[in-house]
Amino acid sequence: MFHSIRWRIAIPYFLLILAAMWGLGLYISRFVRQSQLSQMERELTAEALLIGDFWKQSMADTGDQKRLDFLAKNWSEHLDARVTLISSDGTVLGESHEDREQMENHLERIEVQQAIAEGRGMSIRFSRTVGYEMMYVAVPVVVAGTEIGFARVALPLVEIDANVDQLQRSIFVATLLAAILAIMIAFAITQYTTRPLVELTGAVKTIAMQGPQAKLIPTTKDEIGQLARAFNDMRRQLRNQFSNLEKERSKLAAVLEQMTDGLLIVDDQGKVQLMNPAAERMFGVSIAAAVGNSLAEALRHHQIVDLWQRSRKTGEGQVEAIEISTMRMFFQGVAIPLEDALPGNTLLLFQDLTHVRHLETVRRDFISNISHELRTPLASLKALTETLQEGALEDPAAARRFLSRIETEVDSLALMVQELLELSRIESGKVPLHFTAASPINLLTNAADRLRLQAERSGLTWEIEISEDIPDVFADPPRLEQVIVNLLHNAIKFTSRDGKIVLKAEPYNGMVLFVIKDSGVGISKEDLPRIFERFYKTDKARASGGTGLGLSISRHLVEAHGGRIWAESMEGKGSSFYFTIPIAD
Repeated sequence: MFHSIRWRIAIPYFLLILAAMWGLGLYISRFVRQSQLSQMERELTAEALLIGDFWKQSMADTGDQKRLDFLAKNWSEHLDARVTLISSDGTVLGESHEDREQMENHLERIEVQQAIAEGRGMSIRFSRTVGYEMMYVAVPVVVAGTEIGFARVALPLVEIDANVDQLQRSIFVATLLAAILAIMIAFAITQYTTRPLVELTGAVKTIAMQGPQAKLIPTTKDEIGQLARAFNDMRRQLRNQFSNLEKERSKLAAVLEQMTDGLLIVDDQGKVQLMNPAAERMFGVSIAAAVGNSLAEALRHHQIVDLWQRSRKTGEGQVEAIEISTMRMFFQGVAIPLEDALPGNTLLLFQDLTHVRHLETVRRDFISNISHELRTPLASLKALTETLQEGALEDPAAARRFLSRIETEVDSLALMVQELLELSRIESGKVPLHFTAASPINLLTNAADRLRLQAERSGLTWEIEISEDIPDVFADPPRLEQVIVNLLHNAIKFTSRDGKIVLKAEPYNGMVLFVIKDSGVGISKEDLPRIFERFYKTDKARASGGTGLGLSISRHLVEAHGGRIWAESMEGKGSSFYFTIPIAD
């Protein structure tokens, strides 16, 4: 409460009034007391002189000083004061209130000594005889040039003290009333004075909660009004600055939101200050969990921490290739010190090169695989032609056999080239697909009929499991039948005699799920993720021949239909290939 500006104005004002009234009351009470004492002194002096004259007259008439005690009491009754007649040697000759025989010598009294020295003496002291403070005034009594004694008159100060006390009480009451009035006036003044400040404070709070868009503050013409106008100018400037900052922030947020590269800002303590959504997706860490924590706690990868530490230590930008094997991801990390813009902070930028590396791997594998696939038939062709040139042409039977093998190798090369061209056209989207409603039963039956003879020669049995009410699919029948034939051909090729192949179709999450299941050799866990890549062959597939393009073609055709293809297998326990095709409307 006392921190309020009202109290800070009112309390000093109140204390000032209180001090002024107290000082004035003290001065007045002392002045009144002193005035009354001076008046009493004059009156007592006059009375003492009068008594001295009566004493001299009595001495002239009777010459008897024994009557002085009686005269002192008589004068005391008339003057309502204490009267003491003292001889020149200090002996009390007359006393109105006490037994003069019991009184000590008064020659050393202050008022007597002052009367001897100055012709009149006065003192104020506590009287042990009567028990209260009194004023004593003494004057010398001179007869025929001889000082015969001193006439002393005394009055108690009780009445004066009572008057002064009454005056002080009155002054105290007046001071109290003045203080209360001062408080009221002070509060009225401070209320009037601080009202613009209260309005200014309210406006500031409103702006603090609502921003600089809040209403302008009303102004007056005094100093507070000048402050309010200055604040209004500041509010306008803040509003413009906030607007500009908001635009810049929106631009920065849009850039950070749309960036495909991961971005982090780390302070000099290694704590993450900023993280964009791309980095959140890359590292699988939420922004809320990363910001405020250390880089090591947030990302948990020592190469990133080492990159930041090198940049901090050298003060220069650092670039490093970072591979996170657990996530099968590959990044290029860049650390840039932000000493000019944000001293002590470091910008970490991560470019996801996983897809690029994957493409490089696929390209290398493609070159390696096609080189391997071409090397065998070309080597065979070269050996056959060399054999023919070296004399086999002279043997008609051998020549026909070698020419037959050359024809087989050429057909294999032609098939490979044809499938490569087909795959290239499918990947580029240049193969036109003619979609129509197709029956899953017909698709499976037609594919099975085309390979039935091959399956029978291999000693295999199969069955088709499909309900009569299964919905049609929206597909290009010849192309989808090609997919089924490719999968069924693989199942026949990798299933031993007396094995079994099952073809199924069933509804699946608004689509139709096709299944080709065999009881063959199966696929190893290491090979399973890569079987749909071009030219990729397992060791068993290499032993059985083939181009290694059939599954890749099947995957692209299924995806072109808006479906998905995958496989499940355990080595030695057969394989199951699945793909989905949308239902026709």
